[in-house]
Amino acid sequence: MLFGKIDYLNLLPFHVFLKKYPLPSYVKKGIEFKKDVPSVLCKKLYNRRVDAAVISSVESRRKKYKKLNMGIVAKKDVKSVLVRKNSAKSLDPASMTSNMLSKVLGLNGSVVIGDKALKCYLDEGFDKFYDMGKIWHERTNLPFVFAVFCLIDSKKAYENLTNSFLRSKVKIPQYILSQYAKSRSVKKSEILWYLNYISYKICIKEKKALNMFLKKARLLNFNPN
Repeated sequence: MLFGKIDYLNLLPFHVFLKKYPLPSYVKKGIEFKKDVPSVLCKKLYNRRVDAAVISSVESRRKKYKKLNMGIVAKKDVKSVLVRKNSAKSLDPASMTSNMLSKVLGLNGSVVIGDKALKCYLDEGFDKFYDMGKIWHERTNLPFVFAVFCLIDSKKAYENLTNSFLRSKVKIPQYILSQYAKSRSVKKSEILWYLNYISYKICIKEKKALNMFLKKARLLNFNPN
């Protein structure tokens, strides 16, 4: 199993789950080694340098991938996928989906994602940014799927792993919260607050939202520029 995972707070519950899940030690080491940002993991999966990863939802459209019912979903607001108001237009190299979404929503400004975006949101205030998850929900009344767990081949082990995670109620230990709070320069309480806005199960509404987004992106030739 060569699995890549997004190294952001939005997948912290999954990181914690993996630490306890019964996988061989060499697999767990491989997972830690393959941490990266969404855009890089997309390339690694496409080039078969990993055989599974949580990748940008815009890339999940490729027919070569098998999609599982797990991903990173914003119920409404997301707090970590933003466009800075009154700024020059620029894209974030870490995310294909967020860049594409900014164009689908017709938002001009600087795209900023991930833990860096959450830190900006907390430090500068919500009025300085457009929250793309919130705007998408206001326009569609649907959640937004930012990333999808994809495979190169159909592998039962990954299905078992993700289904087990989705059935679990993960409690993040205080020592792990402290580590992430220190490395991200945010408070432990802010991490827990933020995670309330994230869900992981892709059901009917999420699939409808994903298909709607991909249709809109296709009309723009999947080009966020």
